[in-house]
Amino acid sequence: MKKGIKLIGIGVILLIAFGIYNKYKHDDVFYVFRPSINIETISCVYDLDKDGLNDQADIIEGAKKEVKNHTKYKSGYYAGGYPPEDEGVCTDVIWRALDNAGYILKDNMDKDIELNPDDYPRIDKIDTNIDFRRVKNQYVFMKKYMTNLPIEVMPYDKNNLTQWQGGDIVILSHPDHIAIISNKRRKDGVPYVIHNSYNYPKEEDRLLKWSDGNNIIGHFRFVNIEI
Repeated sequence: MKKGIKLIGIGVILLIAFGIYNKYKHDDVFYVFRPSINIETISCVYDLDKDGLNDQADIIEGAKKEVKNHTKYKSGYYAGGYPPEDEGVCTDVIWRALDNAGYILKDNMDKDIELNPDDYPRIDKIDTNIDFRRVKNQYVFMKKYMTNLPIEVMPYDKNNLTQWQGGDIVILSHPDHIAIISNKRRKDGVPYVIHNSYNYPKEEDRLLKWSDGNNIIGHFRFVNIEI
């Protein structure tokens, strides 16, 4: 009898521990028991660099190249603006991913900043060596020229999650951060993110935690705008 009670107690403890793990890892106590869902991929019809991959697919590919490249996280100031290929921060993942689609973010941001400096509160004096690599400046540019999308993330909600497509860009506050949405998803439909926040770029399950922390301030989809 005592042995049976002891086994039940151990089972309860393990079940609670398992629930705590699922809550911590997936923000859902019952995550492992829930079914998987499929989220429709919205195919982009544009191919700016005419390489046979649509723009969204090119952006995903460019972001994943950063992961494969094992780009070292290093914040610095560089003459000409661009860091070496083996160095970078979160904003460098973005312009490199867009460059993979044939879009030169620096040139367009530099032009818009020159034409509309008052739109960019982060800029006191224009500096083309660094302005395009600041999160707040990228946020202003994308809010002006890219497709603005919902910032809420709702697991298992197909209507909501269809709005979150691979190649989208997500921006956070507290602290400033920016990432590419991956085409890899959790079983509940929430996509992973590709970003560089420490050490090296990674493809990680972070988006729901960012959403639950009310940290997402922008969600954008690329539109080819030449300033």
